[in-house]
Amino acid sequence: MRLSELRYGQSAKIRDIMGQDALSIRLIDLGFLPPARVIKTFSAPGGDPMAVRLRGYTLSLRREEADRVEVEL
Repeated sequence: MRLSELRYGQSAKIRDIMGQDALSIRLIDLGFLPPARVIKTFSAPGGDPMAVRLRGYTLSLRREEADRVEVEL
């Protein structure tokens, strides 16, 4: 399951970051590392952008970025 598929308030454990380009490296630098837990806290109409809570801080992501993060409930 992708991070972008989580519903509002749902929590999941990060499994993997897809790709090895600059965007994937940026996500890793932001703390998207297994087995961290992430919670979807807000989603704009249409689902883009979204806010997630990770490692004690809130972060805004675009759908393209959230699609790179594989999670499990």
